[in-house]
Formats: sequence, structure tokens, C-alpha cells
Amino acid sequence: MKRASILMVLIAMLAASCSSSDEAETTTTIPSQTTSPTQTTQGPVQQGELVRADVDRATETDATAEELAALVGGNLEFAFDLFQVAAADGGNIFLSPYSIAAALTMTYAGARGLTADEIADALRFGVADGRIHTVRNELDLQVTAVPEPLPDDDREPMAIEVANSLWGQYDYPFLDEFLMTLAENYDAGMNLVDFVTNAEAARVEINEWVEEQTQGRIVDLIPQGIIDSMTRLVLVNAIWFKASWAEQFDPELTADDTFHLLDGGEATVPFMHGGGFMPYASGDGYQLVRIPYAGDAAMIVIMPDEGRFEEIAAQLGPEFVSAALADASTRDIDLIFPKFEFTSEFALRAALEELGMVEAFLTPSEDGGADFTGITAARELFVQEVVHQAFVSVDETGTEAAAATAVIIGLTSAGEEPATVQIDRPFLFMIEHSSTGEILFMGQVVNPAS
Repeated sequence: MKRASILMVLIAMLAASCSSSDEAETTTTIPSQTTSPTQTTQGPVQQGELVRADVDRATETDATAEELAALVGGNLEFAFDLFQVAAADGGNIFLSPYSIAAALTMTYAGARGLTADEIADALRFGVADGRIHTVRNELDLQVTAVPEPLPDDDREPMAIEVANSLWGQYDYPFLDEFLMTLAENYDAGMNLVDFVTNAEAARVEINEWVEEQTQGRIVDLIPQGIIDSMTRLVLVNAIWFKASWAEQFDPELTADDTFHLLDGGEATVPFMHGGGFMPYASGDGYQLVRIPYAGDAAMIVIMPDEGRFEEIAAQLGPEFVSAALADASTRDIDLIFPKFEFTSEFALRAALEELGMVEAFLTPSEDGGADFTGITAARELFVQEVVHQAFVSVDETGTEAAAATAVIIGLTSAGEEPATVQIDRPFLFMIEHSSTGEILFMGQVVNPAS
């Protein structure tokens, strides 16, 4: 089954004092200095004009295996903690903790004091503050490494592409250290825009970039009214994933069958039929199957027993999944899996506050509040909201998924008989990058027909 998946975008919008501009389209280099007003030398700026700090991305790092393992471990804790909060309202859920963490880590580069401490704690950083961006860069480099071609296989090789960008007010004094950190570790150039006098044009430009990075699945990420004349910076992370199943489903075997809902009802949905040798476990109250892709990735599906969905979902975490996978043995599986497609949307501010990221949302004042003086010298920026949207579609040919998150910052003011695994009850699923153990996406399906 071909796996065409995903994006995810995290946007941080920062605001400050007003200024004006126009339109132009060239690439300029930001010089090394204490602050960079990022003003083009060619006159009024055109929306989307690209400038770059005078430093290239580090494509080789000195991150150690221990640091990488610590970062991945922290990312797993953040992923499951965030998912528990996001899924509390029930229903179908899909999100990309990988992208959310990447975008928030870029935002962290400009945070200071208690604001920085709380972001680090919420993201469960497991490496030293001075090393986080280097290690994050190493993780991205490993996740996006071009795989070896599949021998004697006409399927497309697995691909994971990650893109980062900045969208900033053209004459705002961004600190050079902040811009260079993101250029060196995230390959994020600054796209100059004019939020002050033409916020709508800036919004359209960013949305078009997001749409392009997500293969057209995330359209109009930032709705009208979110960006305004007080916006100063938008940070964007996008991830796209595509892979084929190691053992693909035969479309001719797909047939309608019954999916059992949590409330005792039923839904008729198309079920795909396939199988092969894959890790399988049957634990206390659940079944687990790890469905490999033809590449360095796999989907982990956990189907709780009837009447035990909430109990198993509440236990979901790194330790639970690790223990379940350790108990799994590779065996021949007849897999019956539903086709599904849905979109999830949520505002993440409350969830992030519940995870301890509080100060970033408080208006700066003499008594405290958000501190993003790593972005600009004046203490005047704070996070207004974090919004997220994700799309997933699973069928015989593969999986396609897209997601986007906006962080909006404003200015004050084996060997056995084949086992049949029929996923016909609500289930939880994850897409992992196998060699690093990083969870790229997570979700739950309570009604494939919804």
C-alpha cells in the first residue's frame, strides 16, 4: 500500500511596532550584526522577498548518539502527553507531534527566562539548552536522509521532506543571532512581508507556501483576521511523507463490513485485506500490529478489546508502547484494515498550557509575562494562540496526510499459523521513523465513516 503522507506546519506570528512597505522579489543576505532590520537595499519590499543570514545550514553536526536518543525520548514524551490532552474530547484525531515540536523548538530559539524554561519543559527537552538546536538539526538530517533504492522494486522509495521558513516584517529589528541559529540548524530563510500595511497579501503568500509544501492538502491555513498590522513574524515548519507498504493491499479484495463504534452502534465501511509477516502482540486488553513500509518507517496500530478503549487509551505512552512492542513476535498476519479519511482541527493553547507552557501566552509587563527578547531586544511579544489542522487518508494505494500548526504571537497592545487481525473497533495508530524511533504522526479512529 503506497503511503503518501504528510505535512505539518507550525507558524509563529510575532508582532511589534508599525511600519510600512510595498512589494519586490529578490534574495538578499542579512549581514552579521547585533540586530537586523531586514530592510531590502532595493527600495520597498515585495511580499515574500527572500533574505538569508550569511550562514549555510550545517549538514554535518557533532551531535552524539546519546544526545539524539535523549531528544527522541523527550519528543516521545511530548507526543504522548500532547495526544492525551488533544484526544480528551473524543472523536477521530490526527496530528503531527514531530512538526509541532520542530516549530516550537524554532520559537524556543527566541525565548528567554521563564518563557524559555516552560517551553523546554513542555517539549520535554532531554538535552542541554546550548545543544538543542544542533541535536534537532541532526534528527532532521537523519529523518530526511535519502534511502537506498529498493532492489528489483518498481515502487517509489520512501521519502520524507522537511521545510522551514520565516515570514517577517521587512523593517523590524530581529536579532541576528536568532536568524543565524534558524538558518544554520533549520535552513530557514526569512521571507520579507509587510504586515503593517498589507497583512492580507502576507497571509495569502504564507498560505500559498503551506499549500505547496503539503501537496495541496492544507489550503487557507491562516484564515482572514488572524494576521493583522501587529503581526511581526511567522515561523513555519512543514513535513511531507510518502512510502509504500512492504506488503500492499489488493484493491480487489476490499469489501464493505461492519465497524463497531464506542457507543454500541455500527458503521459500514470498506475494509482492505492484506497481510504478511509483521510484529504482532496480544496483551491485556489490546492487540498490536506493526505494519512496515518499504523503507525506514512503520505504522503501529493498537486496537483495544471491546469495552476497554478508554482504559487502554489512557495508558498510551512511551513505556506502554515500548513494552507492547517488546512482547511482539513476528508472525504471518491476515490483516483486515478499514479505509478512512478525515480532518482534525484544534486550538492548542489550552493543551500547551496544561503541559506547562503558560508564560509564553501572558502579555509582557513590568511584572513578567512572555519573554521573546531572543527575537528582538524589546520585550513586547507574546503567543496569542496555537492552531493546528491535519488531514489523513488511508486506502489501498497508501496513506496521504497533511497538517499545519500556527503559533500566533502578537504585540502588547513467527512460525505460527497465520493470525487474523480485523481492525473493526476504534483503534490508535502512530507512524514512526524506525531507525531513530521518532513518532512523526499520531491518531485515533473511532469511526472510519465519520
